[in-house]
Amino acid sequence: MSDIEKVKQLRKSTGAGFKDCNAALKESNGDLDKAAEILRVKGIAKASKKMSRNASEGVIVTSGDEKKMSLIEVNCETDFVAKNEDFIEFVKELSELNNHHSSNIDDLKKSKMKNNKTVDENLVALIAKIGEKITIGRAKTLAHENSRNFAYQHSVIKDNVSKLIVIVSLNTNEKSDKINTFGKQLSMHIAALNPIALNADQIDREIINKEVNLIEEELKNLGKTEDIAKKISLGKINKFKDENSLMTQDWVMEPKMKVKDVIKNLEISNLHINNFIRLKIGE
Repeated sequence: MSDIEKVKQLRKSTGAGFKDCNAALKESNGDLDKAAEILRVKGIAKASKKMSRNASEGVIVTSGDEKKMSLIEVNCETDFVAKNEDFIEFVKELSELNNHHSSNIDDLKKSKMKNNKTVDENLVALIAKIGEKITIGRAKTLAHENSRNFAYQHSVIKDNVSKLIVIVSLNTNEKSDKINTFGKQLSMHIAALNPIALNADQIDREIINKEVNLIEEELKNLGKTEDIAKKISLGKINKFKDENSLMTQDWVMEPKMKVKDVIKNLEISNLHINNFIRLKIGE
């Protein structure tokens, strides 16, 4: 086998660049197996150096079905890499594994992929091949008994790979055009209005306290008396809760109605929202 054929074979088996393959073959005196090992070790070193860089781009990937559905975020440095075929192939297989492991990241990273190597090993190899920092970010799974999941994708890159994905779990077993339309529209509503929680009492106390401090500071700068400031503050914080709780948000399809009113008007027995997840790159 000629040197150029060895380089081609090494590139095909490792995915490394021409220069790296050529250098590894020289270092291994033409031994393909040793050259592949050299590239693997160097790949780890290269990957380690890249992990100090910023990875603010990437994709959200969904997998599963109406009974169990998951989302996972995979970050990279540039939008160009987010559309790379090798990257897309990796994140799609990763997403299936994530759904299988119910978004347990520790189990996910140790699990084997189709090439019989672990997720961590494949991640290192992908970083070395592409030349950018790549990290596994947030991961969530929805699975409730007697329920159906619905999803909405925005800024789709390919198939189940997007920049923003919403999944919502509805407590119902009904299969009808009415419930299918509502599930789709509700997912779109969540994508557009970005609620913090399902109900006001589920909003994190830290978020409420931060908003209260901002309102009080604003009123202080306006010179309001303490009594008036308290009344205004109460009204503003209640409005904040209503606008950021899914059930009390204005329905995006008909702003004169609240989400809770739309559910009531559907007249479907025991229908309610179990939970929802909204993941967007950059948020």
